[in-house]
Amino acid sequence: MFGFPGEWVVNEGTGTGNDSVKRCEWALSDPALLAYHDTEWGVPEHDDRKLFEFLVLEGAQAGLSWLTVLKKRENFRKALDGFDPSRIARYDSRKVRALLANPGIIRNRAKIAATVENAKAFLTVQKELGSFDAYIWRFASPGPKRSRWRSLKQIPARTEESDGMSEDLKSRGFRFVGSTICYAYMQAVGMVNDHLTYCFRNVQCATDSDRSGSRGVRAR
Repeated sequence: MFGFPGEWVVNEGTGTGNDSVKRCEWALSDPALLAYHDTEWGVPEHDDRKLFEFLVLEGAQAGLSWLTVLKKRENFRKALDGFDPSRIARYDSRKVRALLANPGIIRNRAKIAATVENAKAFLTVQKELGSFDAYIWRFASPGPKRSRWRSLKQIPARTEESDGMSEDLKSRGFRFVGSTICYAYMQAVGMVNDHLTYCFRNVQCATDSDRSGSRGVRAR
């Protein structure tokens, strides 16, 4: 799934790069992935704007590589008004046409339409529960889950929790939220810690999880 270019020397099964730090192997194929792995992936996120940003990005990834999305992330930020759901929810056909003509983002009509509809659904959840954070983190109850995977092959593509999240999001009008996308989202925002056991970020993200605690609400 992940390739390793020549500048990264990887010891198979240990994820050791040229700085001698052990990481998940997928992070070693590109500097952008490395930075994302070392600073964001698996860190518990409770800021609503960031939670919406990852919802947009994970949906945009469908059928593509995460690296492709990462390299277009700042272009998305500029094109989508800083991932502000209140502004995106008001996008009209003229704005959508402008987005479809923007070469800096992923120009997929269905994904762009989903971003607008998801912004509207996101605002509805905020109004109902006070924050999207209070809603989405209930699917991680009683708190972030620390996995014990030793290889990338062990990491699942979906779980019972992501199935439940997907079903509920769809019932609320969200789109591009299949279970596989939802599980990737859970990994990204730290609802699950899927750093491999030998990765230095496994312990760090677990510590962050202990500090943040669980802020979700009970499922209805």
